[in-house]
Order: sequence, then structure tokens, then C-alpha cells
Amino acid sequence: MNLTDLLMNALTDPDSPFEDPSPDLSSLSDGQLAALFAESCAVSTWTVAAGRAHTAIRRATEERRPRFTPEACRRMFEALVERTEKGTFADVNLALSAVEHRTGPLPDLTAPIRALLELRLAEPRVRQPYALLAAARLAGEETLRETVARFAREAGPIVADEMAVVAALPRAEQDLLSAIDRDHAFGERPPADDWRHPAAHSAYVAFARRALEAAADRTDAIRSGEIPYRADKAFTDREVLTVGQAARVALLRDEPWLPELFDRLLPGVALAPTTAKTLPSQAMLYELVRAAQDFPTPELVTTIRTVRRNVRHAGVPKQLDKMLRKVEAALAERTDVALRLPTLDFTTESLGGSATAGVLRRTAGDYTAVVTVTENAALTWEKDGRTLRGTPAPVRRDHPELVKELRELVKRADAQLLTLARALEGAYTVDAVHPYGWWRTELAAHPLARTVVRCLIWEIEVAPGDCRTVLPETADELPDAPDDASVRLWHPLRSDAEAVRGWRDLLTEARVRQPFKQAFREIYRLTPAEEETRTYSNRFAGHLVHYPRMFALFRARGWTSGRLGPWDTGYEDTADRVLAAGEWRIRFFHTWTESADGEGLAATDQVRFDRRAEGAWREVPLTEVPELVFSEAMRDVDLFIGVTSIAADPDWADRGPERAYWERASFAELTESSEARRDALERILPRLRIAERCELDGRFLVVRGELRTYRIHIGSANVLMDPDGAYLCIVPAREKGGGKMFLPFEDARLSLILSKAFLLAADKEITDGTIRRQIGRRG
Repeated sequence: MNLTDLLMNALTDPDSPFEDPSPDLSSLSDGQLAALFAESCAVSTWTVAAGRAHTAIRRATEERRPRFTPEACRRMFEALVERTEKGTFADVNLALSAVEHRTGPLPDLTAPIRALLELRLAEPRVRQPYALLAAARLAGEETLRETVARFAREAGPIVADEMAVVAALPRAEQDLLSAIDRDHAFGERPPADDWRHPAAHSAYVAFARRALEAAADRTDAIRSGEIPYRADKAFTDREVLTVGQAARVALLRDEPWLPELFDRLLPGVALAPTTAKTLPSQAMLYELVRAAQDFPTPELVTTIRTVRRNVRHAGVPKQLDKMLRKVEAALAERTDVALRLPTLDFTTESLGGSATAGVLRRTAGDYTAVVTVTENAALTWEKDGRTLRGTPAPVRRDHPELVKELRELVKRADAQLLTLARALEGAYTVDAVHPYGWWRTELAAHPLARTVVRCLIWEIEVAPGDCRTVLPETADELPDAPDDASVRLWHPLRSDAEAVRGWRDLLTEARVRQPFKQAFREIYRLTPAEEETRTYSNRFAGHLVHYPRMFALFRARGWTSGRLGPWDTGYEDTADRVLAAGEWRIRFFHTWTESADGEGLAATDQVRFDRRAEGAWREVPLTEVPELVFSEAMRDVDLFIGVTSIAADPDWADRGPERAYWERASFAELTESSEARRDALERILPRLRIAERCELDGRFLVVRGELRTYRIHIGSANVLMDPDGAYLCIVPAREKGGGKMFLPFEDARLSLILSKAFLLAADKEITDGTIRRQIGRRG
């Protein structure tokens, strides 16, 4: 039996003995390979032999791209019909590609195409509509018109509009849309670049606006009662997908009319017109947020946050929180729009001295509402120039809508500040540079953005090759420089140790709290061990972590990972994050390892880096990774371990076989993040009322109490007692803080360490019996 017959037999005979998992098909002609490929597309019942043959044929076809005879083209469409009749998905794009690469004239495909359309359009959810339109065109204009009309009847008017537009596009444009459709059919998100083709076509752009306006008009009609409300029935499944695609095109183009339209559409799909806890279209809400994950804008992020606060369905806020983390991570990479911030009618006013704030005033009868934005937004009320406590009763009675509007404004202003801070921090990996004139007016002088921008350190090129580093909050005035001069965020990786120390001292002395860790930011440089391993780092391998906490932290930091657990395929995975505007990817390997008492743990492993090349990821040596990308990526991994390691769990001291790791890691040498914490403590301690009882000793903060001396590990916050080195277990819920204190950056572990220091410095006053008994014991 020759190779062609052998493969054909494997595809069609369920009892075929074919066993070769990777046969050599180089001896087949293009015609033979194309014919076999057409036949393999008809397989709907898979045996081992059929699967092996199909895989080999498809791989060879992708590599060689053979030309299809007219007979093979017809067989491709017949194969699609056979598979669809048996309830098996058939990829229409494969047949279209065969027609595109045929050797002779187009055969008469009317009968198989019409049969295929009849089957596919009768399905509850029509998949690959663009590809079906392209196929309908091959069967003639009449078939194409009938297909468009069928969509109009069954998928809704928005889809009907789209189908009419797509049907009129040139064949090449239809093929590009078919590629997007294919990804959707297989449950995948199309690559961002695929949307650039419809976004460049004027007819599809015009449709995108009509589609979004039609969707918003429909939700307005539901809210007004013009259309009866039915939970989750505002749009058909295909309309959800179509509006999502229209949103992506408009978001990619950053159309100026979008913010106002989203302010109508998102609340419209998220809030029932009654007090019901259902939604007009939960599917549409999630699809629009997924569109924001692909092409976010700050206005859309703010609108999503507003909807998240107001939605009444119990499960939706939690899901939106997960999705928003990805949106925020994506916004940080889209530096061309991320820093755009509306003023919301705020103006800049002096608070006395050099302090300024964004302020907005509204009058309500004899009272004035004042919204002030410093670190956060706050609403107060005044009468005759005197600040009042709370909202006056006459205002609540006579102006309830204004009160509601202002409270929402406070939330929106806070949301915009958070979005801006995350976008600025996330832009480190792209090393974003801005024109000085724009930065000075649109950020540094913006009534809201200035709150964030003035507390950060910036590098300004005052003359070619001459950069000046400035912290606007402590500067008398900004330096003179041309409007087209470059300005970017300062990063400690680009500075020497002396300069870094200087900025840390200034922040502490001036009591400037940064919106994210900048001057005290950890830096990670390539080590000799990593140069030796070349393509992977073991720097963070071998740790035991609370897996549910780490999985939640993956989501919070914009990483993607499957969930581990005691099931098939649940024992190992990689968490990955795409950085530097999609050019780099970091992968963090970890495995499931359940503890003796059944608690879900994970063991950490290698870190690797990939670079995007020719549309695919390619693993690269660590030496090729840009310094900023490497440092920022490794900082995330260090954070995962520092926050979730069982070494920082005070309850783990007496538990199970993992105790050996706990003892080793709880008091280990300090990591980069712990060193930054120690540096901050060095500056904070002299300002505390317990300063005389504290000193830094290597990796410990030593606190002298009345009863004992205590050593608090700066990495884990675990405590040892002198003179015998006994472990002191202090559960965080039982701690007494030292009151409010200035910290130059937000760090939960630093706050925990200081809280324990205040508690132990006054150990005679401790009332908790468990702690007192531990202190009283001697080894």
C-alpha cells in the first residue's frame, strides 16, 4: 500500500492499523497532499490512527502551502457540510484558503455552499459569519443577498447592518475579518494587530459608530420603558460579539465621541430599570470590558469603575474586579492615551503656604459644596465661609440629586488618580518619554493629575544631553526648557547609589508620600549565576507559598495563570505577564504541593523571558533582556513570594514537614524588597517616639522592651526574643499600632513591623495573655 492510500485508509477506516505518529510526507506531490488535506477535513469520528494522520497532513500542509485543484476545493466544502451535519465544528476558513490557493478556474460550489449555509445559519449561535459571507459570495450574488437577509432576520438589526457593510467590502478585507472570526470561533482573543485592518477601513469605522450608538439607544429605550425589560435579553449573542468588535475598532482609533457614548451604554447594560438585581445584558457588559482589556482608555476605565460600584447583581462586582486588573495593566502599556485626564471642572487653588489642591465648588441654597483633591478627593460643606461637619439637613432634603452627583464625583476623581498612578508606574517598561510643554501643562499643572505628578521624581532634558532631575513638590519652580524637550520618570536603576540616597532623604525630610514606590524602588540586576544558567533564573526558586493568595496576587498584578490543584493537569503551570507594549513576556514557573493538613501550597521555580518575533514568542537569554524590563518583571516575582511565602505566616512555626523551610526562610538574608524596607526604617526610626528603644542590626530591627529585647526580621516581620532566641508568635489581628505615622510609600509589611515595634517597646503594657506567656517563658 503506497503512502497516499495508507493515509487515506487511516482517515476513513476506524480499524486502520496505522501507527506512525510522524510519517515523512515529503514524497507526496502538492496535488496529493491537497487532496489528503481535503479528505482529512471531513473526519468527524477520531481514532488514534485518524488523529495521527490528520496531524501529519495538516502540519505538512501548513509548511508547504500546496496548490489545490478545483476538485480538491469542491471536496473541501463538501467536507465542511459532512462535518456540520454530524454536529462537529468545521472551519470555513480552511475551504476559503483552498480556493485562494487553487490551480485552476473556480469550480461550481453553489450546491455545497448553500447546503453549508443552511446548516450553519440554523445553529443557535452562528459562528464565523464573515467567513460564511465570503463563502456565500463564491456561490453568487443571489446567495450573498439571501445570507445577509437571513442575518437581518435572526441576529438582530445591529448584526444586519454589519453584514451589509462586510458584504460590500473587497474580498481581501473580508478575508482579514475572517481571521478575527476564526479566533472567536475557537474561543481565543484575536491578536491586537488584527484589529488594525478594519480600523483603517472607513466603511467599517462608520459602522462601528452606528453599532455603538444603536446599542446605547436600545438601553436608553429599556430604561425609559419604551422596550419591555427582560433580564439578559437586551441583545442577541451575535450582537454582543458585533458590538464588542465595534468597540475595539473605536477604542483602537481613540475616537473622541466614545467617552460620552460609553457613559450611556455601560450603565445601560449593567443596571435594570427597576430595583431588580439583574442586568439588561451581563454578556454585553463583560464583552465591553474585554474590549477595554485590548484597547483601554482612561475614560473607559473610570466608567467601568463607576458601574462596578453601582451594579446590583451580587456576582458582577467580583468579576469586574478581576477584569479591571487586566484593563489597568493594559492601560499602563498604552502610553499614548493612558495619561489623558479630564479636569472634571476642577480648578487649582492655594491651601496656604506652598500647598495647592484641585478644588470644585457647587452652591446649594445657602450652602456651598467644596470638593478638594489632595492625596484623595474629599467633600465638605460650607456656610458663610465656615466649614460644617457632615452634609447639612436642608441640603439632603432639598438637593438630593446634587449630593448624589458630588459623592459620585469624589469617587470618580479618586478612580482617575488611581488610573493615572498605575499608568505612570506601568510605563516604566516602555521607558515612556513626553514633550516637556505638554507634560508641564497637562500633567504638572492639571488640577487633578498634579496630585500624583508632583510627588514623583522626573528627569527633564533642559538642554541637549543635559538632564535635570526634579521633585516638583519640593521645587520652588519647574526648570526652563523648550516645549519639545523630553521628560520621563526617574528610575533608581539609572542612578548611582549616592543620588538614590539623596532622594530618599529628601522624601523623608519633606514628608512626601509617593503614589507608588519610586525613590525606594527595588532594583534587580543580572547576577553571575543567571549569566551562567543563560535562559532562566533560579533566584526565586524553592520557596513555599500560600497558593490561593499568590493566585489572587497574579490577578491583581495583571498576570495570567491557570489555577493549580489536585486534579489532572493541575500540578504545574506558568504565570506570565506581557510587558513593554507587547514586546516582552516573563514566565514564572510554579507547582502544586499540598501541605500535610491539606492547605493549598505551591513551590516556586524558574523565571524565563520571551521576546515577540514575527508574531510569535521566542525564548531569549537573560543577557538580551533590557535592564528595566528585567528589573520590573523580577520585582513582581519577588513581591509574589514576599507577600505569600509561609515564612511570613506566624501560625506556621509548629506545623508539619514544611517547618524546615519556614525556619530557613523566616530569618533569611534580606531580598531587594526587604533592603528597601530597611532603608526606609533607617530614616523613619529617628522620628518615632520609641526611637531610643530601637536600632537596626543587619536584617533585624532590635526593640528593647522593659521585659525583654526583641529582634524583628525586616523581611518576614517574625520576631525572636533575646537572650535565648525564642520565637514570639504575634498574630496581626492582636497587634496594637503606634498611631498614624508618615511612610514614604505604602508597604503592608513595613506597617506591620512598626506596629510590632510599638507593641514590644511597651511590653509591660501588653494585655494579651498568649503574648505575655510567651514573653515570660525562658529557654
